[in-house]
Parts: sequence; C-alpha cells; structure tokens
Amino acid sequence: MSLITPNTRARGGGGAQKGGVRRYEHNKIYAHPLPLLFVEPPPSRIGSVLGLLGLSLTRIENPHCEGVFDPTTRSVWVTRPDDALILWRRGFFGKGDLSRSEPSWLARQTNIRASGGKQLTSEEVTARRRAERRQFKLDRAAAIAAVAEEAEEIFATEGRVIAPALSGPAIPSAATWRPSQSAAAAEAEAAEDEGRDGPLEDEAPLVDVEHLQLTLQEAFFLLWNLDCLTVLDPQQTHAMSLKEIWLTFQSAELPPTIPAPPNPFDTLQFDNPFLINYAVYHHYRSLGWVVKSGIKFCVDYLLYKRGPVFTHAELALVVCPVYEDPADQQSSSIALQNATPFTWSWLSTINRVNSQVQKTLILVYVTIPARSRVPLDVLRSPACLGHYSVREVIVRRFIPARMRD
Repeated sequence: MSLITPNTRARGGGGAQKGGVRRYEHNKIYAHPLPLLFVEPPPSRIGSVLGLLGLSLTRIENPHCEGVFDPTTRSVWVTRPDDALILWRRGFFGKGDLSRSEPSWLARQTNIRASGGKQLTSEEVTARRRAERRQFKLDRAAAIAAVAEEAEEIFATEGRVIAPALSGPAIPSAATWRPSQSAAAAEAEAAEDEGRDGPLEDEAPLVDVEHLQLTLQEAFFLLWNLDCLTVLDPQQTHAMSLKEIWLTFQSAELPPTIPAPPNPFDTLQFDNPFLINYAVYHHYRSLGWVVKSGIKFCVDYLLYKRGPVFTHAELALVVCPVYEDPADQQSSSIALQNATPFTWSWLSTINRVNSQVQKTLILVYVTIPARSRVPLDVLRSPACLGHYSVREVIVRRFIPARMRD
C-alpha cells in the first residue's frame, strides 16, 4: 500500500484568490477527474427511500471515445476532436501531437488568423521568453567582457590592477534587464504589418490535423478500468477485443524478431516493459494522482495533484524493475532499463536535476514474479497484474543549510 497520496487542501488562506479569473475558469473546465460522469437525479421521495435501502438512482454517463492503435509510435491516436477534448479535460489523458500538452493547434491557428498574430498563445509566449533569456545572457556576457577589457586598458596605460566586477550598474541583472528598444520596436512593427494585412480572402479554411496521442498505459487504463475507450485495428478498422489489445500492447513493447512467431502467446514474458510500466501507472492513477510522462526531467513519470494546468508536478518517478528470481534476468531476452544496479553518479545526476525544479525523486521498485512460482498462462489476461508489487523509496538531496533541524 502506498503512503503517497495527493493532498487536495489549498496552501495558505489566500490560495483561491491568487489565480483569479483563470483559476475559476480552470475549476469549471476541469471539474471532472475522469471521463465518466456520475449524474445524480433531483431529490425526491423515491430517492430517499432507495437511499435507506442502500440503493441509488445515480446515472453514469460514458463518453465511449474511439482511438486507433499505431504500432509505429506505440500509441493510440484519438482523431475525433470531441473525444480528444473529453479525454484531456476529464483527467488530462494523452497529449496533442502538435501541441505541448492540450490539443490546441486548431484554436491557436484560428486565433492567429482572427487577431492577425497580436494575441500570443502559450507556445509563442514560451518561445518569446526563451529568446529574451538567451538575449539577456548574451548582453550580460558582452557587458562583463567590456568591463574586463576596460580593466586591461587601465592596467596597460596606468599600471593599476583592477578586478573586473561581475555585478554593478554596468552589468545587467535578471531584475533590471529589459529587451532593447530596437528589438521591441521591430517586433511591434512586424505585428502591425501582420495585423494590417489581415487574413486573405482566398485563404483556405483551417482543417484540424491534430490528434490526441495516448500512451499504451493510458489507453489500457481507459478501456479496461473505465470502459470508455474503444481501440480500432489500424489495418482492418474494427474494434479490437480486450484479449487482442492485451496481447498487442505487450507485443508492441518487444524488439522485433525475424521471423515473427506464429503464436502471439509465445512472446509472453513477465518482464515485458508494458506490464511493468502499466503496474506503476495503474498504481498511482488509482490513488488519485494525474500521471504524465517525465522524459523532460530524465524520469519515467511525473505526478500531479490535479493536473498540469493547476500546479507543477511535485513528484518524479523512476521505475526500477526487480526480478524475484535473479535467474530469470539472466535468461531473459529483454534488457530492461534500470534493472541492473545503477551508479551513484547517475542517481546524483537525476536527483540534482529534479531538485533544481523542486521535485521530489521517488524510486519505484516493481517486483517481477518468478517463472518458477507463477506459470506463464496467467499472462493471457490482465489478472496477472496481481502478481506484481510496487514499492517506493523517496530520495532527497541533503542540504546542510536547510536540514540542520
């Protein structure tokens, strides 16, 4: 049983007022944590009587979304915009293939055409901030070089030794630096030109070419636990059964073999990467966390309390498979990541990266059942997940100035 559970209480007394209108809108848009909706009927006498008997008239609304399995990217593509919007807003499942997270490509392009490029999207704001940060570093380096050159001239002419200053009025800082007026004027002039031109009359209408991309773990959680996703075969375009999906997702994570085995059951293995990663994903999703990919911070998963639009992730997970029987690892054809003991330099590197972004590193150990104890036939159904166990080890960087108490 995990001791890590999301804390839903707000920090501080004025937490609800900090977000303002944006926080209020987010609370309305992302009010449902799962795609399933539980609709309660209005209060009535019949409902009160049924409540005394332990019964309820609550109705479950299932969106029944649809996706297509893509073996090349090992993911499930949700191409219908309505389904993609539901899965993202009700649980933050998936990622837009043309966006950072939410599938908003069509909205961004429509906004650019309507406003002439004056209103910036979140991606454009991020690009501008990165460009300004890059320019700030260049200006600071140029100012430091100028101060050093001035010190060398004083030494050459007057013979005085002056240590070049790394701070002061001549050296820009992050608090005082502003973009140059010429760059700002050029950017404003370009924006005016774009707004003046406006959209062309013969401009082709926008077509939404973006899709929501679900990982195999997300897709299987939606179709097996919530029954709100139908996965279609990419070639025959028919709905795949649970057994077909279970075997296909396991085969997708294995390296290709030539010739391919005639029987898909011959490829079943306890150390399949899909099984190990899904055990971790299912474990934390069941505890109420929003689980997203952590490749940006060199980890496997990130845990959010409510979702990416509310707060940053507080926990970073590294999945560490552990064989119950060491002989299984030696005879296995799969080289699992982090299955062998890693070096302290690797652990220190990962921990330092996540400490800098204020994330707590957690090593998640998944115990792989031994073949001598559990037969391979249990891998034919998801019931085999009951033989896997998940343990957590929290790693924190020791900082003497902060941890003296």
